[in-house]
Amino acid sequence: MNILVIGQGGREHTLVWKLAQSPLVENIYCAPGNAGIAEIAACLPLPLDNGFGELVAWAESARIGLTVVGPEAPLAAGIVNAFRAHGLKAFGPDKRAAQLEASKDFAKQLMVKNDIPTAAYRTYVDADEAIADIKARNGPVFVKANGLAAGKGVIPGRTVAEAIQAVKTILVDKAFGEAGDSVVIEDELIGEEASFTVLTDGHTCVPLVSSQDHKMSHDGDTGKNTGGMGAYSPAPVMTSELHDYVMARVVYPTIKGMADIGCPFTGVLYVGLMITEAGPRVLEFNCRFGDPEAQVLLPRLKSDLVPMLLACVDGTLNDYAEPEWHAGAAACVVMASGGYPDAYETGKAINGLAEAAAIEGITVFHAGTKHDNGQVLTDGGRVLGVTAVADGLASAIQQAYRGVAAINFADAHFRSDIGYRALARN
Repeated sequence: MNILVIGQGGREHTLVWKLAQSPLVENIYCAPGNAGIAEIAACLPLPLDNGFGELVAWAESARIGLTVVGPEAPLAAGIVNAFRAHGLKAFGPDKRAAQLEASKDFAKQLMVKNDIPTAAYRTYVDADEAIADIKARNGPVFVKANGLAAGKGVIPGRTVAEAIQAVKTILVDKAFGEAGDSVVIEDELIGEEASFTVLTDGHTCVPLVSSQDHKMSHDGDTGKNTGGMGAYSPAPVMTSELHDYVMARVVYPTIKGMADIGCPFTGVLYVGLMITEAGPRVLEFNCRFGDPEAQVLLPRLKSDLVPMLLACVDGTLNDYAEPEWHAGAAACVVMASGGYPDAYETGKAINGLAEAAAIEGITVFHAGTKHDNGQVLTDGGRVLGVTAVADGLASAIQQAYRGVAAINFADAHFRSDIGYRALARN
């Protein structure tokens, strides 16, 4: 079978890396890909912003048996609809179901309607009304751009002044463009975050192992919100009891709720959770693999990924056996461009990639890279995800940082405390 992966980040490199291991795969392609992906797949300079006609035509001519969509933006734009309309199999939710991530207000309404535990919220299009609400609450809140903002549209308002400025940044200054045409303001939740990921065909749900992301740009969860600065798996905070609770109170009600409103959801359901003293609360839904969570989940997956994804597309996940997992743990440290998530420079030469990859248990996944005259250069905010798999979490973290130490590029930035909560808990 020929497989096409859509995207160009670390998640997509990880998907290509895992899918290419399947004996079912004959050829694997990626549009548009990056320097790391180009080492194991044919990268295609095809546009993703013109209605997908050219991409669909190419997929038909190349006899693509399965298209795997990595990022959220093409899903929200209807890429799955375009492929299905031509009889092509595409993994991921269609445009209507992708609202679960593309509109935070849509997701919150669904949660309220189906009694899914989450923070109290209100949605505003008018800045003055939003600011009045913040003053009336007079407590810490989170201000969220309603639409897609590459993981950066969530701004903590720990003081009234911070929250008001967040509203102005989103609604008045339009820092996130159309994604900020409205804002969701919700009460702050206190606890420890966890990422809960399942595969679903719209009825059956198969949970993957737990993980935890690190969203803030600097150590100790300080700095600005990012797309993710590192991750690890498993997450000790996600006990078996919490696992069962989330499946029963969050996952299945979400899938049923989507079906009830005529938006059957297939693909990856990623649930961002806050584990509070009162129990798990949903922070957000994503409709694709997390990034960098994919970089720690897929290296731990022993089973062939291709049949799992096909079963989601074909509606036969109920016939699929539970996936097998490698024992031990995985950790990923993201190396980013200096200044990320704000302004940053690209085109910096990256050295030490081969040396890092030679370290036992290390795989370096490219996120924002490109080739130029035989040299790999930085080409994004998040540049690399240095992932290590080992017998235990402490060992995996230690190995990942060994890999980071072997790599260098100008103004590289990374957190030095990935996994600190799990290590303290252990």
